[in-house]
Amino acid sequence: MSTIAEKIAYMVGEKGGRAFYVGGFVRDKILGIDNKDVDMEVHGIKPEELLDILTEVGEPLSYGRSFGIYSLRGHDIDVAMPRRERAIGKGHRDFEVLVDPFIGTEAAARRRDFTINAIMEDVLTGELVDHFGGMQDLKKGIIRHIDTETFVEDPLRVFRAAQFASRFGFSVADETMELCRGMDLSSLSRERVEDELKKALLKGKNPSIFFEVLRRAGGLDAWFPELKALIGLEQDPKFHPEGDVWTHTMEVLDRAAAYRSVAEKPYAFMLLALTHDFGKALTTEKINGRIHSYDHEIKGLTLIEEFLRRITNEKDVISYVLNMVPLHMKPNVAAASKSAVKVTNRMFDRAEAPVDLIYFAMSDKPVMSGDNPFTGDPDFLFERYKIYKETLAKPYVTGRDLVEAGLEPGEYFAEVLAYAHKLRLAGIEKEDALKQTLAYARKKK
Repeated sequence: MSTIAEKIAYMVGEKGGRAFYVGGFVRDKILGIDNKDVDMEVHGIKPEELLDILTEVGEPLSYGRSFGIYSLRGHDIDVAMPRRERAIGKGHRDFEVLVDPFIGTEAAARRRDFTINAIMEDVLTGELVDHFGGMQDLKKGIIRHIDTETFVEDPLRVFRAAQFASRFGFSVADETMELCRGMDLSSLSRERVEDELKKALLKGKNPSIFFEVLRRAGGLDAWFPELKALIGLEQDPKFHPEGDVWTHTMEVLDRAAAYRSVAEKPYAFMLLALTHDFGKALTTEKINGRIHSYDHEIKGLTLIEEFLRRITNEKDVISYVLNMVPLHMKPNVAAASKSAVKVTNRMFDRAEAPVDLIYFAMSDKPVMSGDNPFTGDPDFLFERYKIYKETLAKPYVTGRDLVEAGLEPGEYFAEVLAYAHKLRLAGIEKEDALKQTLAYARKKK
């Protein structure tokens, strides 16, 4: 047989069973989306028979065996047996699972969340088994739950509905949205919420749809209260004719999606787009008839850090966002005022990911309105970044240079090196920079 899946299906058939592709693999195949993670479901044979087959074709991994789930080492394939599930708690993992290879395709498919994920395809014949109208919903672009009673047992499905809507540009059925509104999301684990958030931010055609669905479902309170605070928060229409801070953030998020594939840290970059204006909830005020949010990029850092630690434990992601938010307005301001090279050098030097900062500026570019000068100039910024890299490539004053010049290391040494670095960013040649640094050091002694 041509694939490992077909080999398994053929051997299952010899024992009187039947093997299907299931879940997202079938959905994505129908939508024309590449998905290398193969999910199979085997019906009509006993678990021990399936294990014998998997052992014959490869090296089965034992994780999930209690749930009738197997994988093969070296292959992107999961092989499951049909199972019944019953909620025994409020959490995503609080389910009693019973493997039952003989329950039939309809009962097996009923446990899935949405109709578009319940389509089955016979591995050998290609026949589609669609008990719940998934094909029609795929054609219409609708995310619809399967079973009203079991759907509400797993609150993670609210986030799944939102991320599927974001990824595929689908709408959520009214009856499904109504169920989502009544579900408590607070019991979910951070890991599961972040997993759905990541998919929306990194795969969504329009990541904003994820948050719009959560907003309609009343699902922002438990995990995204800082984002909810932006709804209805006014901005100066001169710079933001698009409306409130929520609307602006959603537009920036969707524009940022165009650059995530070239960003140094795509996930962190998208979180920067999501959180960059959280501080406006703390700083927005009206002065002499004009709306201002002075220092929001600094005063919002506490809010942003609280949010990030709620949804992720990735320290590098948290560090990136907290570093980049205070800088997020500087590129467009620098471009508008044609700032000096030393100013843009310092800006790039402070950024954890300088090129990402430019991509973000392109995402956050203000809309032209009246005499608004801050329309963005990526060519200027990329040219200045090139100059910054050329500056760093030139010889510069090091600690060894200072010691060789007779300077003794001490408490002030770090401050002296910092001064030498400023001269480097200002484009001062090494010889002159060394003289100036030594003079500065003598004053500090």
